[in-house]
Amino acid sequence: MLDRFPLTGTGPSLAYEHADAETLDELRDDARSCTRCDLYRNATHLVFGEGPDTADIVLVGEQPGDKEDLAARPFVGPAGRLLDQCLEEAGVDRDRCYVTNAVKHFKYQMRGKKRLHARPNAGEVQRCAWWLGAELELLKPKLVVALGATAVSSLLGSKVKVMRDRGHILHSPGKPDVLVTIHPSALLRIREQDEKEKSRLAFVRDLKKIRRFLRL
Repeated sequence: MLDRFPLTGTGPSLAYEHADAETLDELRDDARSCTRCDLYRNATHLVFGEGPDTADIVLVGEQPGDKEDLAARPFVGPAGRLLDQCLEEAGVDRDRCYVTNAVKHFKYQMRGKKRLHARPNAGEVQRCAWWLGAELELLKPKLVVALGATAVSSLLGSKVKVMRDRGHILHSPGKPDVLVTIHPSALLRIREQDEKEKSRLAFVRDLKKIRRFLRL
């Protein structure tokens, strides 16, 4: 039996005003000129969502990383490849998923010649909810998978906590259900191999709930 709980209140992307567009292509074109926060100033590209406009599964991460910023595509770096592997192991076809991020520009700090990930702040997440909310409105998915704390905060607000609520599917009336889990990049940061494998298997178990929920 799936853990599906009612949720009172909604986060920014599900409750605030959002962009208005008739298609995802139109929305993507509008977003390319986004200056709603300052992150566009240093990013190489805006990284918009990607996937079929008929997707009934939407995967939401935090923000693009270095590889994504250069390629202008979401989840194509190490975390994206790990996500692909875990989705396959869970029996979920990524080709039927729409993948996106709560924040569309890469936020980083320089360390020598390397660009290191910097977590977006609440204001940046809120401003970018303008685009995420529109993506969800156009897609109308059956299930949204919140990958990590920033995605959870953007979708559900600050009362939902990843480690406490992971593996649960949260329901808000009139909104898509949201499965809470970790971001795959968290697995990449684990150094001890036994712990990494244990955490990877737990992540796969979370993703298997997609199949059970949608009866795939």
